[in-house]
Amino acid sequence: MTDAEQREAARQFVNRWMGKGKEDEDGRSYWIDLLTNVLGMDNVTERLNFEKKVVIDGNTKRIDVYIPETRVIIEQKSLGKALDQKIRNSGDVDLTPFEQADRYNGKLTFDERARWIVTSNFAEIWIYDMNQKQPEPTKIALDELQSKYPLLDFLVKKEVKTISHEMEVSIKAGDIVGLIYDAFLKQYRIPDIKEKDETSEQKEKREHKLKSLNALCVRIVFCLYAEDAGILGKRNMFHDYLETYEVRDCRRALIELFKVLDTPISDRDEYLEEDLAQFPYVNGGLFADETIEIPPFTEEIKELLLTKASEDFDWSDISPTIFGAVFESTLNPETRRSGGMHYTSIENIHKVIDPLFLEDLQEEFNAIKQIQVKRTKDKKLDEFQNKLATLTFLDPACGSGNFLTETYLSLRRLENEVIRERVGGQMTLVEAHNPIKVSIQQFYGIEINDFAVTVAKTALWIAESQMLEETKSIVYGFNDDFLPLKTYVNITEGNALRLDWNEVIPATGLSYIMGNPPFVGARWMNKEQKKDMELVFHGIKDFGNLDFVTAWYKKASDYIQNRDIFTAFVSTNTITQGEQPAIFWKPLFEMGIHINFAYRTFRWDSEANLKAHVHCVIVGFSHAKSNKRKVIYDTNGDMKIAENINAYLIDSDDIFVGSRKHPICSVPEIGIGNKPIDGGYYLFDKEEMEEFIKQEPKSQKYFHPWYGAREFINRTPRYCLYLGNCSPKELRELPECMKRVEAVREYRLQSTSAGTRKIADTPTRFHVSNFPKGSYIVIPQVSSERRRYIPMGYMDESVLCSDKVRIMPMGTLYHFGVLESNVHMAWMRAICGRLKSDYSYTVNHVYNNFPWPELQEKQKERIEQSAQGILDARALYPDSSLADLYDPLTMPVELRKAHIANDKAVMAAYGFGIKMTEEECVAELMKLYQKMQG
Repeated sequence: MTDAEQREAARQFVNRWMGKGKEDEDGRSYWIDLLTNVLGMDNVTERLNFEKKVVIDGNTKRIDVYIPETRVIIEQKSLGKALDQKIRNSGDVDLTPFEQADRYNGKLTFDERARWIVTSNFAEIWIYDMNQKQPEPTKIALDELQSKYPLLDFLVKKEVKTISHEMEVSIKAGDIVGLIYDAFLKQYRIPDIKEKDETSEQKEKREHKLKSLNALCVRIVFCLYAEDAGILGKRNMFHDYLETYEVRDCRRALIELFKVLDTPISDRDEYLEEDLAQFPYVNGGLFADETIEIPPFTEEIKELLLTKASEDFDWSDISPTIFGAVFESTLNPETRRSGGMHYTSIENIHKVIDPLFLEDLQEEFNAIKQIQVKRTKDKKLDEFQNKLATLTFLDPACGSGNFLTETYLSLRRLENEVIRERVGGQMTLVEAHNPIKVSIQQFYGIEINDFAVTVAKTALWIAESQMLEETKSIVYGFNDDFLPLKTYVNITEGNALRLDWNEVIPATGLSYIMGNPPFVGARWMNKEQKKDMELVFHGIKDFGNLDFVTAWYKKASDYIQNRDIFTAFVSTNTITQGEQPAIFWKPLFEMGIHINFAYRTFRWDSEANLKAHVHCVIVGFSHAKSNKRKVIYDTNGDMKIAENINAYLIDSDDIFVGSRKHPICSVPEIGIGNKPIDGGYYLFDKEEMEEFIKQEPKSQKYFHPWYGAREFINRTPRYCLYLGNCSPKELRELPECMKRVEAVREYRLQSTSAGTRKIADTPTRFHVSNFPKGSYIVIPQVSSERRRYIPMGYMDESVLCSDKVRIMPMGTLYHFGVLESNVHMAWMRAICGRLKSDYSYTVNHVYNNFPWPELQEKQKERIEQSAQGILDARALYPDSSLADLYDPLTMPVELRKAHIANDKAVMAAYGFGIKMTEEECVAELMKLYQKMQG
């Protein structure tokens, strides 16, 4: 789900549930709808426990909703019931909904105790953090859900620790920015002409108006923040200035104010009105452009600025890191999606910058603090602070600057610790003239979007202001003024893939590169992005199969050649899976690039209104060899020391698994199932098939059960009308079937693909046919990452399978046992592609490259027996689907034991010890693969 889709899903949810809600009738539907359609939870009904039993005073009670994975209790009330009102419960006890839920919570086992309690009356959701001593609710009204749904992440994410006040404030700030943006947008006279119909002059005018609107919003927000933070001189200064003007005069007043803010006091008109003369000189270029267009005010705009944006909100509490991303959410969602932009939580930023440099700096500082000799310690502290002031950072896809901002804040916080340690709060006024050495001038960025550039600069200025105040609280007598701005932000507007980064900052003067470049898949790039890839990957074969993000890796690798520059990027996990590692990483390794640390696949979330949920990896790399130990972090954040980190983020040799047309070992070839290209005219659900047969009884023998991956795993077949074996004479006697054949022919003729139009001549046949004789093994193409094993199984020739499964004809029990083993699953997890985070089983990469064991007959017999044991264990539960049987929460003990026995048999065939980890297993398989390659 893209960010725009998620925001739209929240809007639709609000529309569906506004004014509705009965506790008993609607509670279950409400939460299934919210968790599935807004928060993106898969298999909700399997993962939620409705009406969970709990015994209180000998009586059985029921928890409305319990989420085991995230340990959430939900107490649902009907619409109109106040969530702070006590209600009479059994035992003549008056309890609020929270008290009722907390009472249930006390009767759960320790491992089940709620981390969070939620109460709801459909119109409101109240969230209680049970880690707080006195839990106070965070409240979300239904009509606020479109902007506040990020606060509900804890429902689906175990890693959420707290609901941050900074995050709440920053999201609310983003809402206000959106209101300001929309209100002013109405005032700009932008003709209602489709872009394709615009003249060049009309396009230029429209773009100038939109750029002006972006700049106007940034300036207003800076004024709102500056007055609340006290850096204008006194609070409410901007508010009080604007309040004195009539609506018709506000435009002129704002133009005059912006001009004054950009004029040094010494250059101002000595007769300037007092209400303008009181404002300080800002500097920094924020108010320099006098060509920006400012439209007339309305009563709505003035009221919005004075009340909602000023009187009712304190901007000084915002997090500049989060706010930069939230601010940018005022942009058109289509612009964000096409550019691949995504926004980043502070927690995830630290997954990049901590192992890249921050952990080392903190460790170095901690060692200095342990020095007992004051003179030596002070000297080391001074040297360390000077070192902080010499480090330089580049984010070559900086967006709204959240990586740069958080890095600056982290460095300044560390510097403030140094200052605190150095002076003990006793520095005199003279000595404390300016104890700060770290500057935002150490931070460089490249960004293609002009608005994002302005937002990034503003976020860094806000960060600088906040850290100045923190230093003032440490150093006695230090009272430096923030304005006028004394430092400049080195952010370059331009296309990072076409710029020479040395023109932004010479490689000789750079310490670190970091960021999260755009996430655009290989098949989703626009013409300009494809051209960028051509320029960056000139001379590298098959680069057209690489994701857009890889261009930043290649560009960075060229830039850091023979330099002690260390780099870390966030990327879509596909660059370490499937076909991309061999295409992409091999030439980089040949250039001398080393991977120093990595985070394996995890979900990368944002803190903006429009959230991106993408499955990512983090890769830290350099050309220079690092003296640090190499570290791999798994999905849960657990750390492992590695000898070498290869392109699959495994501790193993640098081996590349390419695409292979045939198996590397002597095993049956597998292929995809049937690909009809029929527009759906040959596919039926059970009821549709039965109705069709009623109309045309003779068609019954041409229907076959139809299984794709979903139907196979859930045991819910559809049905396929296959007429390929029907003689022309009989077909002409089946008028309803003839209608379907004609519909398929027309569907194929309308295709833009020449190949599809060609097969319109044989409309009763499939585009790809695969009809094995006898029984065959079915492997679902896509399967949930939650499953330890991809559920495979047998089908016979009466069943037709779609191209969403892989088929192994002549698959024996031995083949089934090896394929269903933890050994093959480990290989699959390392090599396969992913659909979101789900496994995508590929023939040419996963199966054809898999090194099968060389084994003795007894070992083969043992695997055949253990494979049969898996089938026998499944047969004990004839009413359960494979989805039921392989859910980690409901997997029967008999099936689990059967799989363990099969795992042991297969591992023994390879000579692997049973205590071998999955990563060690993959490393050994890669060695076998390399050996088989010759």
